[in-house]
Amino acid sequence: MTVEDEIEIMGQRLNDRINKIFGRSLHIREVDAGSCNACEVEVTALSNPVYDIERFGLHIVASPRHADMLLVTGPVTRNMELALLKTYNAVPSPKLVAAMGSCACNGGIFGDTYASGGGVDRFIPVDVYIPGCPPRPGAVIFGIMVALDKLEQKIRKKEVRA
Repeated sequence: MTVEDEIEIMGQRLNDRINKIFGRSLHIREVDAGSCNACEVEVTALSNPVYDIERFGLHIVASPRHADMLLVTGPVTRNMELALLKTYNAVPSPKLVAAMGSCACNGGIFGDTYASGGGVDRFIPVDVYIPGCPPRPGAVIFGIMVALDKLEQKIRKKEVRA
């Protein structure tokens, strides 16, 4: 089985899950909280002809108000802390947050310094961690599938309470 075949199988499973949960596409707002841009290159690769995530029902959107999920890269720098919080608050509920890359997961090589506050979970709740420096596009797709599991759990809990 080739890499392309694996991507196609994983993508079709992802598309089925997205349609089941949303009945439409999953909209993702990517936030660079202070990364070195390696993760952004991988996010961009998700749109190339090899991965072409839009065919699987994933769309990167410009506005957090249109997003179902935040994909955060980089350690949260002091300059981006307020912007990240405002973006998180602008995403309608129920929302998902994925920390992509080692820096977003735990601060990476930047850690907790005068310029960096560390990982994303110190500032906003994180549903799924996608480790790697940077993680490959296939790992990002898998991380999104795990995030959808978390969303289904959130929806079930909300239905039980109602």
